[in-house]
Amino acid sequence: MNWIFDRRRVRSLAFLFALGCLGSFSAHGQNYQSQPRYQQQPPYRTAQREAVAANALGKTSSAKNMIARPSREILKRRPNEHPLMPTLRWAQTSLESLEKLQGYTARVVKRERIKGKVGDYEYMYVKVRHRPLSIYMYFLGPPKVKGQEVIWIKGANDGKMWAHATGIRGWVGTVQIKPTNSLAMNGQRYPISELGILNLVQRLLEVGEKDTKYKECEVSFVEGATVENRSCTCIQVVHPVPRRNFLFHIARIYVDDELNIPIRYAAYDWPKTKDGQPELIEEYTYVNFTPNDKLSDADFDYRNPNYNFISK
Repeated sequence: MNWIFDRRRVRSLAFLFALGCLGSFSAHGQNYQSQPRYQQQPPYRTAQREAVAANALGKTSSAKNMIARPSREILKRRPNEHPLMPTLRWAQTSLESLEKLQGYTARVVKRERIKGKVGDYEYMYVKVRHRPLSIYMYFLGPPKVKGQEVIWIKGANDGKMWAHATGIRGWVGTVQIKPTNSLAMNGQRYPISELGILNLVQRLLEVGEKDTKYKECEVSFVEGATVENRSCTCIQVVHPVPRRNFLFHIARIYVDDELNIPIRYAAYDWPKTKDGQPELIEEYTYVNFTPNDKLSDADFDYRNPNYNFISK
């Protein structure tokens, strides 16, 4: 791996690590449908064929047994409690359900605001294993990143991820780099180590608990929302007045009604002008979420012959 010692080559990797997916958000904020492009799964065989035998969520027979739905009673606000408390109770039940899962596969859609500018819609196919936290990504699009792969395992490889690009940019081969390194974080709000629905719910709990210290908060529950034809309840949290202690103006959490997990999250900043519209901060959507208890070490091994980390 002589490339590690060539600083000129390392600098050329700064643009190689854009993570994400492609999608669009409806004007009314209740229904979400991803763009028709890039929806196919990556053109290679998975290490565990059983893991993707059921491509669509509706075909996953084990899903109902693995994730429990909470009682609607927890969403009712109790006398004198903070508006966020029902949402925090829901998040706790979702966290407990997710912690029981061994792992899952999904197509992830994302868009983020970086340095004041909203980036392009991007998307990827992912495998996530919870113990130890392990993440494999295959970039589905846009075309400039299609075919890139990344693997990161908590506690392995000195905390570094394996990554490779494609085309001309792939001449350096597979590289190893810390997820929080400035090269890996170029164009990203969060490192790969924070990807996944479990991390999302944990973050929602942390932020929500802090926000309960302040009264300026409005919460509503909108039933009948959809994400990729999945029936959802949209939990909308609004901070009407800009305050330094609030991270967003509006947050929308789309909870799958069958699985009791958030499959879409979008946050917006306050308008820049009096008559302006809220501005997107970040949005993440998990499509074709498929619980999978058969993911093995091979699914997170850069030497897997079904992957392209090693030249063939």
